[in-house]
Amino acid sequence: MDTKFIGKKSAAAGGWGALKSCGRQLLQSGMPISGARTMLKANQPDGFDCPGCAWGDPEHGSSFEFCENGVKAVAWEATEKRATPGFFAANTVSDLRRLGDYELERNGRLTHPMRYDAASDRYLPVAWEDAFAEIGRILKGLDNPDRAEFYTSGRASNEAAFLYQLFVRVYGTNNFPDCSNMCHEASGIAMRHAVGVGKGTVLLEDFEQADAIFVIGQNPGTNHPRMLGDLRRAALRGARIVVFNPIRERGLERFSDPQDKIEMLRGASTDIASHYLQPHLGGDMAAVRGMAKAVLAAEDAAVAAGLSPVLDHVFLAGHCGGFAEYRAAVEATCWADIEDQSGLSREEIERAADVYIKSERVICTWAMGVTQHLHSVATIREIANFMFLRGNIGRPGAGLCPVRGHSNVQGDRTVGIDEKPADDFLDALEKHFRFAVPRQHGHNVLAAIGAMLDGSAEAFIGLGGNFARATPDSTLVEKALRRLKLTVHIATKPNHSHLMPGETAFILPCLGRAEMDLNAAGNSQLVSVEDSMSMVHGSAGINRPASPHLLSEVAIIAGVARATVGLSVVDWAELAEDYDRIRDHIEATVPGFEDYNRRLRRPRGFHLRNAAAHREWQTPNGKASFSCQALPQQTVHQRARKREGRFALQTFRSHDQYNTTVYGLDDRYRGVYGERQVIFIHPEDLKAMNAEAGDRVDVVGEHDDGIERVARDFRFVPYDIPRGSIAGYYPELNVLVPLGSAGEESDTPTSKSILVSFRRRNAA
Repeated sequence: MDTKFIGKKSAAAGGWGALKSCGRQLLQSGMPISGARTMLKANQPDGFDCPGCAWGDPEHGSSFEFCENGVKAVAWEATEKRATPGFFAANTVSDLRRLGDYELERNGRLTHPMRYDAASDRYLPVAWEDAFAEIGRILKGLDNPDRAEFYTSGRASNEAAFLYQLFVRVYGTNNFPDCSNMCHEASGIAMRHAVGVGKGTVLLEDFEQADAIFVIGQNPGTNHPRMLGDLRRAALRGARIVVFNPIRERGLERFSDPQDKIEMLRGASTDIASHYLQPHLGGDMAAVRGMAKAVLAAEDAAVAAGLSPVLDHVFLAGHCGGFAEYRAAVEATCWADIEDQSGLSREEIERAADVYIKSERVICTWAMGVTQHLHSVATIREIANFMFLRGNIGRPGAGLCPVRGHSNVQGDRTVGIDEKPADDFLDALEKHFRFAVPRQHGHNVLAAIGAMLDGSAEAFIGLGGNFARATPDSTLVEKALRRLKLTVHIATKPNHSHLMPGETAFILPCLGRAEMDLNAAGNSQLVSVEDSMSMVHGSAGINRPASPHLLSEVAIIAGVARATVGLSVVDWAELAEDYDRIRDHIEATVPGFEDYNRRLRRPRGFHLRNAAAHREWQTPNGKASFSCQALPQQTVHQRARKREGRFALQTFRSHDQYNTTVYGLDDRYRGVYGERQVIFIHPEDLKAMNAEAGDRVDVVGEHDDGIERVARDFRFVPYDIPRGSIAGYYPELNVLVPLGSAGEESDTPTSKSILVSFRRRNAA
């Protein structure tokens, strides 16, 4: 059996492997010298914000902040390769559809606006004004604004996102499916219920003071590598780092900091996790409930022995509601159920709880390993419950830290990209701009796809992203896009969403984050973003645009808006000419942005005040609110165990990708090279199936809606993962994620809870 694609895993995250990868990416971009110079301005006060992850920048500004994946993102954007009109003339859309994601995007930067020609099955160049006019004509021709869907990627700036939502609401709808719907929606909902604010309560500086950090359902080594530097510094000063992750991830085990010369010269690394627990898929809530049970038992023992209490009774009495009910729910949960659902032993859970008990300042951080389950909101409420017990919210070195994905996914929501907007925000828009704001809630991602499929949606505009590949149930989504009257994609490179054209289809090329955005007067425009710690900072590109025909996202939105809704509410061109004017409007309508333009130009920007971090609870009862939900009746892992040959699948990224963008075909942290169609599986599960590493299988979805879902021709990779759990890369496995399986309350696709089986293939 061919297993040449399985090789040695990196001994540690980072290190020389990261430096080699950076060099290789810059060389492949064709611009190694200018690319290296560009990286010197990444995440710097006078430079541009990295277009990758949303990990925070230090407020004190002493760090030189970029990482391997930041280099990949910039090299990907700054490539010398160009997808010109000649590229599209030489390739039909049908031919391009056969390419993989990596092959397609390697063709380089888009250079001209393009319009799909069905007769030739090709994209042809089109003038900007003609594109705007036709888009406006089709949108105005729809019999109801709610028949259009307006998607937003988390890489859009605050200025672009605010202008986009303003245009769409002037047009008359709240249909704002966005990438938040597919990743951290559960975090926002759960935290608003628990603490009144749907954002993390910590600053990056809190990681310098924490005694313990609990990392749940998160892989920072690949998804936000700069976080590893903060975890490493915490570990070096003696903080305990407790990890809950079904997969053994190299970055959570050991990290060699490429910016530490001594560590690099010695070939050394730093241990990250002091405790590494591997729960079953979907077992995080049970694990956290078990730790809470251990904390309450320790409290009872301390009281009986006349010792200092374990719980923070002052915080519980003065700031919390529902503690008695929560305590009763915990005591009613038996250890047998906790162990069975979590897949962890009572002893393992109690050891983790002991770290919590002995730590004065604790941070709990999580990502999509928590948020993409059926019961994600309940799990995050349980995390908040756990942190309430010892008052670990609203003081230095402690708090809740959901780590967002794309660089401005949090900021986009802050400035109005929300299908369920708050009345206060709509009131502010209506008062400031003097138009009747639509009040009916709009579509999220899953509702938008449903509307496309049933014909009630007829148009789609995507502000960045790769909708067809990021969303679940890929086959259905492709069908949905291709039946629309209009599809418009604002993008920097060709991607598979562009190859699912509607009756009329446009690709509108925009500037990248690292490129200069000059107005008519030749002045450089500044945009802003908000990171996971609610720090808002400026970003000014420094590279020459990839093509003289590119427009900024703001200019493209303004052009479409002018052609669609006219100038009765705002002068769109005037706003596009000077982004300070857009920020003046944000200041007037969004709380926390007072004196926006001045504060944005300070080094490192400014922090949006978080009421919960100051122990001000914007909840109905004015308190931090405990939740007393029971554990899920059964998780995907428990369901799989009841049926022979079934497994619980989670999708994740390889180390050579960011979201749907694939930078390369290696995953050196997991020891896979030149291959993406793989399934990570426990060696004993392979043995039980009489299978071996490298065997080929089709992965078959087991959702009970009568739709056949098959991911074809995948190969097994033995890995350290709980028995009955398997994992593989998206977007290749998104075809198995059912539209009909979504998180309770969050409506997020359950990409970490997929029930599947295998169908053997003949050896190649």
